[in-house]
Amino acid sequence: MDSSVPLVLPLAAAASIGDQWVGGKAAKLSELLAFGYRVPAGFCITTRAYQRFLEAGGLKRSIDMETERKAMSSMRWEEIWDAALRIRTAFLRARIPAEVSRAIVAAAESFAGQTLAVRSSAVGEDSAERSFAGLHESVVGVTGEQELLDAVRVVWASLWSDAALLYRSELKLNSTGSMMAVVVQELVARDRSGVGFGRDPRAPAEDRQVIEVVPGLCQDLVDGAVDPDRWVIKRSSGETIEWRPGVRPGLPQGPLLDEENIGLIHRTLNAIETTFGWPPDMEWTGYGADFTVLQARPITAKASRNDDDQREWYLSLRPGRSKLEALCKRVVEDLIPELEAEGRRLAQESIEDLSDTELSAALDDRAAIFSRWKQTYWDEFIPFAHGVRQLGTYYNDAIKPADPYEFLNVLRHQPMIAADRNAVLRDLAGYLEKHPELGDVLRAVHTDGHAQSAEEWSSFKETVARVDGGPTFVRELQRASERFMDVAYAGEQLDKRLDLVLHTVVEMVGIKPASMAGSSPTETLPPEAYEKRLLAAVGPDRHEEARSVLEIARLSWRLRDDDNVLLGRVEKQLLRAAGVAAERLERSGRIKPDARITVES
Repeated sequence: MDSSVPLVLPLAAAASIGDQWVGGKAAKLSELLAFGYRVPAGFCITTRAYQRFLEAGGLKRSIDMETERKAMSSMRWEEIWDAALRIRTAFLRARIPAEVSRAIVAAAESFAGQTLAVRSSAVGEDSAERSFAGLHESVVGVTGEQELLDAVRVVWASLWSDAALLYRSELKLNSTGSMMAVVVQELVARDRSGVGFGRDPRAPAEDRQVIEVVPGLCQDLVDGAVDPDRWVIKRSSGETIEWRPGVRPGLPQGPLLDEENIGLIHRTLNAIETTFGWPPDMEWTGYGADFTVLQARPITAKASRNDDDQREWYLSLRPGRSKLEALCKRVVEDLIPELEAEGRRLAQESIEDLSDTELSAALDDRAAIFSRWKQTYWDEFIPFAHGVRQLGTYYNDAIKPADPYEFLNVLRHQPMIAADRNAVLRDLAGYLEKHPELGDVLRAVHTDGHAQSAEEWSSFKETVARVDGGPTFVRELQRASERFMDVAYAGEQLDKRLDLVLHTVVEMVGIKPASMAGSSPTETLPPEAYEKRLLAAVGPDRHEEARSVLEIARLSWRLRDDDNVLLGRVEKQLLRAAGVAAERLERSGRIKPDARITVES
């Protein structure tokens, strides 16, 4: 590490010491300043400061342990998220060395009383071949020394987010050599902000530029929180080719830019391309005399050449709070009730009495319904599950707990279909513990593999009824089946395979609920205590925000299992129709009795 490199330096000087110390974003902003473009004033915290932070906190060892425990290609995404959460928590708990914090605070003195934006400037993060745009974090609205230092730690930690780790792995970059500088600037808040592309990223050979604009901060556009107005204009003249208004309910409608400001952005894009030799991807805010360039980088050619670039998917792993709020409303108020009603409707249809033609149509209809809900599951239910992960980040950022999973205590005891089902099955297992003779009989039946067909189930009930406690157990097992087993799992209709349910109950005998739930037996505080701790940490001004994060997380936690159960009910009705069709074909001799109709699920 070169001790002659400053820990902090003015933004105007950043380009003079090389990208390896200030990162691509700071270097380009510095060059824009040198060429006379209007850029928010600020300073750069160099990668030397980041290295000192790693050394002082022993964080390199934590990073290596998390990223090298197994090959990234063999890690499931959930494992990578867990590793990223542990790294982030370690960063937030680590002290910034005194010499580094003094340098940062001293540089910020000239911005006293101003609101700041703290942005990532990773080494090699943006080029014509690859773009990390959006994968590293920015913190806007920062005031005060402690808030500034906390924001710097967050930006440093974002170098190791799940999305950034996955993208570097895809690009075959060496994560262990990654370095992060930080740009701190005054926050320029204007009522119009956006991005401009010097060429259309999807058709770079065409005579086109693209401009997107939102009301308020550019961060809302970058995060996908607000739908933008979108212009396609001619590179050669600035003439508008097409305009698409953004969908922003409750906000004023109409174009956010006039022809004069479209022309200003067009000229700026062309000027930056002339200055640097590459068509820019430019973030900006304000208009007229207030027009300010927030950053400019080369348009990533890979995005236009290679549809396998997964950066957009990695970005979806961290949906913004407003996106999650909108998704929460749609999932809870519309999708889950609709899915639940769909399962009930299909279950009530008497398909056994349909003609062959009608049955064939019903089978096609159910296949289409199941396919549609499977797509909804991937497009909307899975992204909504990130509400739990949003809480993990939010809670740990505010509290910096020693246990990175402490936030899960807030979610305990949520009502869930799966939890209710498991409680009923545990009660059945507890009943067997009190009736050991019954348990022995059931274990023998379970081992023999009986009770699969309707005939075997009838024989099984007669056998069990002769044992003390047997009739009650059969009645409660049947009731549990009717309440919870009207689903498909692994291609099986569970209400027709009570042997599988019986297997689960027998296996649960003697297992304590705490170990089954994966919760710690040492937990003593109720969920409300952890919620109070979070509210105290964020302060009264952010209570509404914190409660929104908590509400989304709790609903997300509940629905992460409920949606599987409800989707399983729809799948079960598809399998039911397929079973009726198979029986009818067997009776008519059109298929052999041992043939199977398979349904792709």
